[in-house]
Amino acid sequence: METFIQHARGRTARIAERSEEREAYGRLAAGQSPLALFITCSDSRVVPSLITGAQPGELFELRTAGNAVPVYQEDMPASSEAATIEYAMRVLAVDDIVVCGHSHCGAVGAKARGEDLAGAPAVRDWLAHALSDELPGDPEPAVTAAVQHHVCEQLDRLRGYPCVRERLAAGEVTLHGWFYEVHTGSVSAYEPAADAFLPL
Repeated sequence: METFIQHARGRTARIAERSEEREAYGRLAAGQSPLALFITCSDSRVVPSLITGAQPGELFELRTAGNAVPVYQEDMPASSEAATIEYAMRVLAVDDIVVCGHSHCGAVGAKARGEDLAGAPAVRDWLAHALSDELPGDPEPAVTAAVQHHVCEQLDRLRGYPCVRERLAAGEVTLHGWFYEVHTGSVSAYEPAADAFLPL
């Protein structure tokens, strides 16, 4: 933790010393206009700004265990996930939504392997609620096939949100499915024509 504290302290001084950075951070105070909604896993190995090269203000992030998008239901209670998606669509009007799954995902792996999560009931219940029962079994450590299948399911779930459906129909937003390999840093994207994830 001390490393984080020292970096936070030093960062303020670094920004103050550089006029370009001062101006850039000053502009952020006026509001945000991110380029994309980036939905990914809470996993500490997945760092959206490192994967994309995004600068502050360029990505609106939604992070959940297993980069899961809950199924939209008319009578569903308000949730953080639904509020984030709606805000990105109706207030920020981002042009793109990326659902980025990753290799070696603990959430998807646990569901795909049917692991006993009795000792972590909140995790067990979230996975039961948020991840599809149709997730294919996948014994490999990277759970590539299961994660890629899961990413495509999340894209389908997003299409069920009225705020997303409306903007898709108007041609105002594009959906992207990505798969990030934590052990190589490579990214592949889902190509509907090929029904496969291909290198970016």
